Amino acid sequence: MRPDDGYRLLVQGVLDYAIFMLDPDGHITSWNAGAQQIKGYREEEILGKHFSVFYPPEDIAAGKPWHELDQAIRHGRVEDEGWRLRKDGTRFWADVVITALRDETGELRGFGKVTRDTTDRRAAEEALRASEERFRLLVQGVRDHAIFMLDPDGHITSWNTGAQQIKGYREEEILGKHFSVFYPPENADLPKKELVRASRDGRLETEGWRIRKDGTRFWANIVITAMYDDTGTLCGFGKVTRDMTERRAAEQALSERRRLLGHLVEAQELERRRIAWDVHDDSIQAMVAVGMRLQLLAGRLPAEQQELAAQLDEAVRASVGRLRGLVANLRPTTIDQHGLVPSLAGYLRDVVRPWGLETSLSAELPNEPPMPVAITLFRICQEALTNVHKHARATRVDVTLAGKDGGTLVRVSDDGVGLPDPAPDDPYRHFGLLEMRERAEIAGGWWSVTSTPGGGTTIQFWLPTAPTQEEE
Repeated sequence: MRPDDGYRLLVQGVLDYAIFMLDPDGHITSWNAGAQQIKGYREEEILGKHFSVFYPPEDIAAGKPWHELDQAIRHGRVEDEGWRLRKDGTRFWADVVITALRDETGELRGFGKVTRDTTDRRAAEEALRASEERFRLLVQGVRDHAIFMLDPDGHITSWNTGAQQIKGYREEEILGKHFSVFYPPENADLPKKELVRASRDGRLETEGWRIRKDGTRFWANIVITAMYDDTGTLCGFGKVTRDMTERRAAEQALSERRRLLGHLVEAQELERRRIAWDVHDDSIQAMVAVGMRLQLLAGRLPAEQQELAAQLDEAVRASVGRLRGLVANLRPTTIDQHGLVPSLAGYLRDVVRPWGLETSLSAELPNEPPMPVAITLFRICQEALTNVHKHARATRVDVTLAGKDGGTLVRVSDDGVGLPDPAPDDPYRHFGLLEMRERAEIAGGWWSVTSTPGGGTTIQFWLPTAPTQEEE
């Protein structure tokens, strides 16, 4: 086989590239299998035709085919990308190289032309560019987050609208500066430590004081993410900052309010216990003694006065009953002596059932809650049951207690009329519901209410086993 035969076979066997020859005027003189694959013409159809047949009309009108030949003659080769036409008229995006071919004397003998169909690659690149542009517009449009990039040493390389909004610097003022400019003097060593931690762990989230351009401070939530290329080399950091000053102030105010409420609740419970014990140990016992003396006296009175003595005895008994009800509402003495579940059982029996409600109590507690927690559980149940009595028009109420997630989950369900609109959407408008929720949250737990008109109401709340600091 001659060397020329091997070269011809090599060129003819290539399917991914259209490789063909042109004469000095641009007419096609050879055609490989790749050219037929890409452009759609068989060899006998295309030989002798001018290569401008592959160019769209707008390029023909602009003289592009002849200009490219002139450029190849002048510079030896020309490379171009653009739309080309197949035999069926469809377009494809082509990467084209035209090389001027000269003999030993330097005379132009023609051109070699290599064409690749890069339509899929161009579509992928266009999609990537569009995606990057959308992402850039998204980042630039965010105003409540400062989003910017740092180089591996911590110098700022990008800046969005939110960063200008929060930190006060325009892009041209801040690009190239080290991000430590945002840190207060007492934290001068913090920027370096944060980049080291982000590099080590991949991501860092923290909160702290930061400084605006005008020197004012704001409380910031910060996320720093290490950015690595395909080889695993650190190429910089992404940094997202949010101004949390107002939220922090609100949280501190709420925390202070809950702390004060906790002290108020604690003082209220102490006063209730003192009054309950005083009433139980003094007033009730004195009334019971009066009743006993009346009974002894009634046996010695003449018949016409015994009816009056019986009426007095009944009045004393009613007063004792009312006082015991008052004690039960203030603080059931059994909760200190016997624990939460017996106290709830006694409250359901002595207070709730006389309201005309059927009751049930189910309790599966692994341990007796600490006294502060038990008192709060009892109080919320007491308020829930009182609400059922006052508003639900129910015939039955069920109370369940269960140990869950390191605390106590309580459910109080009734078969009443449910909460009226708009209460299900805004249940906290009712003072009793608000009081229950605040008691639960002060104790470090949560509270919720669900209701269906005509289908009853269920109140659920959970308290941790250990009381919060405010509660203790």
